[in-house]
Amino acid sequence: MRQSPALRTLAGTALALLLSVSHGQFASASSAPNQAGSESFDIQGVDSYAGAFLAARTAEADRDYPSAVKFYKKALEFTPNELELQQRLMIALIMNGEFDEGADLAKTLESDPAVERVTSVALGFRTIRDGAYADALKHFKYEGPNDLDRLMNQLLIAWAMVGDGKGKEALKLVQDLQGPSWYGIFRNYNAGVMAAQIGDIDAARKALTETVTDRNGGATAPDTFARAVIALSTLEAGAGNKQKALDALAAGDELITNFAPFNALRDAIEAGRQPDPVVANAAQGAAGVLFSIGGALNREGAEDTVMLYLQLSHALDRDAADTLVLLGGIAENAKQPEKAIAFYRQVPETSPMRRVSELQLGLTLAETGKVKEAREHLQGLIASDPEDIRSYLAYGSVLSDAKDYAAMAENYDKAVEIIGQTPARNHWSVFFQRGIAYERLKKWDKAEPNFSKALELNPDQPQVLNYLGYSWVDMNRNLQEGLEMIKKAVELRPDDGYIVDSLGWAYYRLGRFEEAVVELERAIELRAGDATINDHLGDAYWRVGRKLEATYQWKRALASEPEEAEVPKIQAKINKGLPPIESDAAKVEAKPVDEPKKDDKKT
Repeated sequence: MRQSPALRTLAGTALALLLSVSHGQFASASSAPNQAGSESFDIQGVDSYAGAFLAARTAEADRDYPSAVKFYKKALEFTPNELELQQRLMIALIMNGEFDEGADLAKTLESDPAVERVTSVALGFRTIRDGAYADALKHFKYEGPNDLDRLMNQLLIAWAMVGDGKGKEALKLVQDLQGPSWYGIFRNYNAGVMAAQIGDIDAARKALTETVTDRNGGATAPDTFARAVIALSTLEAGAGNKQKALDALAAGDELITNFAPFNALRDAIEAGRQPDPVVANAAQGAAGVLFSIGGALNREGAEDTVMLYLQLSHALDRDAADTLVLLGGIAENAKQPEKAIAFYRQVPETSPMRRVSELQLGLTLAETGKVKEAREHLQGLIASDPEDIRSYLAYGSVLSDAKDYAAMAENYDKAVEIIGQTPARNHWSVFFQRGIAYERLKKWDKAEPNFSKALELNPDQPQVLNYLGYSWVDMNRNLQEGLEMIKKAVELRPDDGYIVDSLGWAYYRLGRFEEAVVELERAIELRAGDATINDHLGDAYWRVGRKLEATYQWKRALASEPEEAEVPKIQAKINKGLPPIESDAAKVEAKPVDEPKKDDKKT
């Protein structure tokens, strides 16, 4: 997702600072290396402030918020009035989804400027949830210099005014919002759904149309863009404008292709069903403000800030499916699959996002080792809707991880049957994965046509270029064409260590050992600790006479848990080195290393 530089900068200046409250004695403790996960601490065995605090900080660093809550509470038993402990506990409670207890603590910290941004939103949201909209207004007042906080609070004030029966004044407040250019998509979306909420259909249509046609804004905040598309389509369908409703979805498809909620809404409209509005009340509108901002900030390094925004949003709108799916994704990235599963299971059965959550649920079950349950779950999804190609991709991913390549090939054979004679561009991955299955089964005559078909559908897809080019080079076929394919893949994805490794290995197979060393050294910098890359670099070092370094790399490869079949080969090289270049035995057996990684399997 492309984000504006301004928004990226603001992400680090708003709530992010509050998530690392640390000074004095806290700073020295929090900077200690994480030597053991929080699960290694037993709450019953903690009998000192220092032990409880260290365990809490370790849990916090691991994003293990249930444990962090327990240990911060334990630490407070020793120092009940410690302000910073209370601050940290409040945030940990909200991050753990314990909103009410977090809000109770926020009330005691209301006058503390260090966490004022968190306490104000938490208390404001609780008053909105309780229907006390007029009381919420005082919590959202903001006079600071931060553009993001100013936007957020003005929008929250407006929604509180809607709840308080002052809809027209609220709409004007939003329409008159002035700020940086990236305000546009947030201002227009909220104005649109707010106008629809108070019955001003013309204003709603105008604002939502501006949102849907704002491509730069849509790239900055795709989650808000998707909500705007659905809101506009729903608005037009409710007004009896079926074609305009479908046109809104078509406009959304231009930016977000094959999006399940768009497809589900399209089916409902074509069937004559009236979909529910995106925002049905002021509470949902206020929750949507934090969802929109959290979604826009969602990227590596901002997970804690995003989690806080989304948990607050979830507290006010428990059934918002897109919020639950985002929370599940963040939990997965934090290596908390059980927590992710819990979020996915909460998505309402009637939601268009339900199938997305079910597919992610199947993949996450497999990651937790419940492979049999995952397979049965995904097979059930295929049976329930054989036309949904995403189901085959998710199931194929689980089969690939299990190295059940025969079942994987059969799965993608069925998917290709469903696709028929006129595959679309986005079907390239089906043919690519089918090719991988047959390549693994050593049926190259069936694998190669699938790779070629994938490239025909998506000529600039770096994974396919790399896989096919590498396979050709490794089999000493079409060497020059294969090398050019890999070079193109590297140009498209220069920071992918696996693809850079392929280029290095192609040079190696072509006898261009010095060039191989250059690329393989770069690959190992990009992807440290990969057994195959270490093995390749060892081979290249040996060929250029750097034999001590070669042995070191082979030993690193052996320590990096290579595939079982590769272990004796690597050990033999450690013991004897490589045979002379003239020997047929010098042709090192290897496999394409750019196999689909877990990140490539999300649907």
